[in-house]
Amino acid sequence: MSVYIHGGLRTPIGVLNGQYRNIRPEIFGAQLINELIARYDIASVDGVFCGNAVGTGGNIGRLMSLMSSLSVSTPAITIDMQCASALMSIEMAYTHIASGVMNSAIAGGIESSSLQPDRIYATGDDRDGLYKVAQFTPQDRSPLAMLEGAERTIHKHNVSKEELYPYIIGSHQRAAKALDNKILQSYIMSFTIDGKKCVDECIRPKMNEKLLARMKPLLGSDSITNAGNACLTHDGGAFVYVSNEIGPFKIHSVMPWAGNPQFSPEGALESTAAILQRTSLTMDDIDVVEWNEAFAVIDVLFKKAYPNDIEKYNMLGGALAYGHPYGCSGAILVLHCMAALESCNGRYGLCAIAGAGGTGTALIMERM
Repeated sequence: MSVYIHGGLRTPIGVLNGQYRNIRPEIFGAQLINELIARYDIASVDGVFCGNAVGTGGNIGRLMSLMSSLSVSTPAITIDMQCASALMSIEMAYTHIASGVMNSAIAGGIESSSLQPDRIYATGDDRDGLYKVAQFTPQDRSPLAMLEGAERTIHKHNVSKEELYPYIIGSHQRAAKALDNKILQSYIMSFTIDGKKCVDECIRPKMNEKLLARMKPLLGSDSITNAGNACLTHDGGAFVYVSNEIGPFKIHSVMPWAGNPQFSPEGALESTAAILQRTSLTMDDIDVVEWNEAFAVIDVLFKKAYPNDIEKYNMLGGALAYGHPYGCSGAILVLHCMAALESCNGRYGLCAIAGAGGTGTALIMERM
């Protein structure tokens, strides 16, 4: 059975301790769902799939649904695949509908890095069990595992700090241009807090090489990874409405993937290669590519793998500019891909994202 994306919305993306610092994610998530229901005249859905990576635990997707105007009888599930959570949520909605279990669903994710809780193992009265970042691999308990994975990937592929500069600057410039041209306007929910309109807080159109050169390394004096070539931490939400009724975008194929957790940024590259192989499509068939650029080295991986296709890559800017609210970033990719396909009158769009622990997933959509 075919599955279609009818539309979607995201919040403006906030930076850590920024505009959403006092707003729990289930609250703005519920408002997103209500706006989605109103905008697309959704009478009911058969389920909600909600990504979340650093929340309070429990089924936050169900809590969010109960805060929305959805019926209390609407099932809701929370998916934690870390950075890949929201794209996996959309893929799970796709499989439920394609298999006939459901007819329609709302899928995406919510995240608040600002309200990320400290946690502690039950180890007694001391604080030895305290942690904020989950353990992603059996061998590594470092809270900096993702940054360290990016650093390893940089050295594995012989990338210099200066080689990253054009990708970082270009991401911010394209995002600023998309904002000025209102390309994403129909996909961003208007949201105000205490009378102040929320915005994408992290876009820096004046980002330049001189500024990047001054940024301090995050993993010791000899490291390359810094706050310019690694995304910051963010708050936000994003959802799409999918069903078996014909809509403007058809989900063509999905591809979960897993590989070496020591080089987790490679997840977008590897899941892309896997989905292209599965579908017998090539990058020549793809008009728009959206990869989650949690690190600028991910951009370099794309350029090295597909040197003739860089113009179709993150056309509206990427996560280095907009931000990376872990649990909803995959849905943001889908929304931006839809907007880019409309903008360039394209047919096929490919979204891919790497996740902690060496995971990843990819989705190909077709504009009808």
